[in-house]
Amino acid sequence: MSFWTARSTAGAGHGDPDPGPSASAVPTFPAIYKQYFDFVWSSARHLGAARDVIDDVVQDAFIVIHAKLHTLERPEALRSWIYGIVRRTVSDYRRSMRTREAARARLGVEFKSSQPSPFDMAERNAEVELLDRVLSDLDESKREVFVMVEVLEMTVPQVAQALEIPLNTAYSRLRMARQSFEEVLARYEAPDKGSAQPSRT
Repeated sequence: MSFWTARSTAGAGHGDPDPGPSASAVPTFPAIYKQYFDFVWSSARHLGAARDVIDDVVQDAFIVIHAKLHTLERPEALRSWIYGIVRRTVSDYRRSMRTREAARARLGVEFKSSQPSPFDMAERNAEVELLDRVLSDLDESKREVFVMVEVLEMTVPQVAQALEIPLNTAYSRLRMARQSFEEVLARYEAPDKGSAQPSRT
């Protein structure tokens, strides 16, 4: 879903039950990999996985999915279950990255800047940059719920299950997130009249 599609659907309901796979059968891992790869990659990115490690994060997430697939008790909740795994995987990577950065800082080692990837180049698109700026101004709990519903296209019940919060809390966070999103976006889109005036010396 694009940024502008997310805006146009910000008022739409996302409370329908997760259609998901049937409760009687757990999908095979190859089927899950094929169907959910983009979802896992997008989730990892929006959860803050650094661009230079996101491929590793996605790979590790699928390794965990493969290893724990036999423990999935509710196939109809597969999407929420996968998101929970990605969330924990990204958290582990961010924690280990902070540890490595602290160690390198003590040793006086500087990180080498990597060459921009094609994705980095694409992210310079104005709409994506604006979306990132607006989302960065939301507090973490609102931002996560907003991204899960409007960007990752999860239902509110899926969000509540993945985050292990009451359904009413998920709906409340989404409502406040949508309101905050529109308010912050309006500030960014408002013309900066002061900057247009020439300075007088």
